[in-house]
Amino acid sequence: MLDMLASEYRRLYHIEVLCLEIDLSMPEFLAKLHSSLSGLEVGVVVYNAAFAPVGDFATMDPADLLRVVQVNVASPLALVRSLLPPMIRRKRGAIILMSSLAGNQGSPRLTTYAASKAFNTVLAEGLWHELRGRGIEVIVCCAGAVRTPGYAKTAGSDAPGALDADFVIERTLSALGRGPRVIPGFINQAANWVLSRIVPRRMAINIMAGSTKNLAADAARKKETGAS
Repeated sequence: MLDMLASEYRRLYHIEVLCLEIDLSMPEFLAKLHSSLSGLEVGVVVYNAAFAPVGDFATMDPADLLRVVQVNVASPLALVRSLLPPMIRRKRGAIILMSSLAGNQGSPRLTTYAASKAFNTVLAEGLWHELRGRGIEVIVCCAGAVRTPGYAKTAGSDAPGALDADFVIERTLSALGRGPRVIPGFINQAANWVLSRIVPRRMAINIMAGSTKNLAADAARKKETGAS
């Protein structure tokens, strides 16, 4: 799949494309990445990987919980720290971190995932301020449901405010230089306003619990039937 996309991009945009197969859940991923990027100038870093197991925290496999931390927290932290100094020396570059509206408050049945996304939001906001005036743009995209293959496997139907990936990409790139945060989609912006500014914290968590209830049910049903 990646090779097919690479060929298409080479044909359409006359650019070089390098595809790497790297497991971001393994701490040693950075060494392999650096080896492959030797001699290349990285101008834009986009961290769009995530691991999001669905279910009650107490019944989760501890290995899956640690994988959430590695993929969603430790790996973006290590990647940005590694690739940022050359950008600072060149006085140009951009960092885009993908977060989630789930990280704005506790999100039952996505508890660890939501906590990891809160980390990414706050990390990007801090970096945005640190790097102002140094030629480096930083933004975090706090998306709602995005119609990706991974989302299709987990959810049985669209959540309110679900968006196509192309729309989320366009809005995020357009927001570079106007950070630190972008929320694509009017429905998602309205929901964020209500949950963060209007209703009490307890109610916001209860609302999120209602929205993840179907996710958990769909995940359990697919597990029982062996669907992938």
